[in-house]
Amino acid sequence: MIRRWLPHAVLAIIAFALLWQLERGEGGRLELSALQERVALQEAENAKLEQRNQSLAADVAELKSGEAAVEDRARAELGMIKPGETFYRVVESGVVESGTVGGRDTETPADATSGATATDEPGE
Repeated sequence: MIRRWLPHAVLAIIAFALLWQLERGEGGRLELSALQERVALQEAENAKLEQRNQSLAADVAELKSGEAAVEDRARAELGMIKPGETFYRVVESGVVESGTVGGRDTETPADATSGATATDEPGE
């Protein structure tokens, strides 16, 4: 009687072991799905970084192309002004600020409203 079901039991155990290895073993389906998720996340991050690299490359090319781009960037990011220009800082009503710009003392009137500009002085 044991001879009759013993081969079936051995085959069932082998089949179970193979299925276990396929599902949960090294290189199994669970590991595969986890790796696929990691690959998708890495590809998304790579796409963001590629876009950032392209933007930075465009900035570098723009800055290498001429003095005007460097000047525009210095004005926008560093608040630089040319000699002979007057810098006006417009602030909210009631707020008075003073300081130095380009080595010169500046004072902002209290009746200004908003924004900031730099203009050439008349006659220059």
